[in-house]
Amino acid sequence: MERCWTINGRFLTQQKTGVQRYAHEIVHALDELLSQNHALTSDLRVELLVPCATKVPDLRAIKVRAVGRVGGHLWEQTVLPFEARGPLLNLCNTAPLAKRNQIVCIHDANTRAYPQSYSLHFRALYGALLPALGRCASTIVTVSHYSAGELARYGICSRDRIVVIPNGHEHAARWVPKHSVRTKAVAGPDTIVLVGSTIPHKNVRLIIGMAKRLSQIGLSLAVVGARDASVFDADKPMRAAENISWLGRLSDEELSALLRDSLCLAFPSFVEGFGLPPLEAMAVGCPVVVSDRASMPEICGDAALYASPTNPDDWFESFVRLHKKQDLRAQMIRRGRQRATRFRWGHSAELYLSAMARAEGVEVAACRPGDEFEVCSR
Repeated sequence: MERCWTINGRFLTQQKTGVQRYAHEIVHALDELLSQNHALTSDLRVELLVPCATKVPDLRAIKVRAVGRVGGHLWEQTVLPFEARGPLLNLCNTAPLAKRNQIVCIHDANTRAYPQSYSLHFRALYGALLPALGRCASTIVTVSHYSAGELARYGICSRDRIVVIPNGHEHAARWVPKHSVRTKAVAGPDTIVLVGSTIPHKNVRLIIGMAKRLSQIGLSLAVVGARDASVFDADKPMRAAENISWLGRLSDEELSALLRDSLCLAFPSFVEGFGLPPLEAMAVGCPVVVSDRASMPEICGDAALYASPTNPDDWFESFVRLHKKQDLRAQMIRRGRQRATRFRWGHSAELYLSAMARAEGVEVAACRPGDEFEVCSR
């Protein structure tokens, strides 16, 4: 008997941040497993539903179908549930309330943990939608054990109904480093790369505020991501710091080259459901200095240097150690590459196939011993 699943393709209409990256990579990994006739894909047919006028990915085994005349939340709530054939897989936090037999990946509880990072409208939407999905969906997935604990703590879903399926690293390992004029001009052994938006929980201002102190020991900052004038331009000394390069958005190839040829990545977030940039940096051979909170210790293990997101002295000390001790830097690169290989999109796609089978009452093999992110709940 054929099993039919539908994937929510609304993410294809959205800007690609870490959440959308997750959806893209999981869909492609599922497509690869289907093409290979993986054991868990027996009698399984998967369709990707997208709003009309959407650029669709190149897939071999997953069929793509465009439906509806609207987009956004309206498409997701009114068109998707009635066009979906069989159970529904949702990979980007939101899903239709009218569907019961569905899997929903909720990446984090950041709107609860750090509400100042989000607009009132966005908090209200997620405040109502996420707990409703936690109650009605057959399975809730998240990307780290830390995030699973947060979803349970904030009453979004009970812990025993949450499956942990993390991000992978292979996409970054496939990047072909290629400098642009602007990245080549700033990359080097004295450059600290800072990736992230200026929303409060990303805490980038902590590192930006250290510019003068870093300059005194010959270090500079390369800031990747959108620059919020309301945050930085009002601070004249910060804006005028000569050792800060504002690079804006970069291509994957530019980012890979910048990370590979710089001292380290700094990632000072207060909260993260997973924290993809440190994993990407480790995959391309860049040491990472990360916050000692939230999911970062779970993801980075012994392959990172840790610092308190409230203590700039911790970060300064870590930067100095990496700058002065080449053997430490080489050790962190080696550990980082090894750690990154523990997170594989292919394995995560297998976990989704297991979760999909269980949602339909299909018996699947028990979790393999040693799997760090097994499909069975902890």
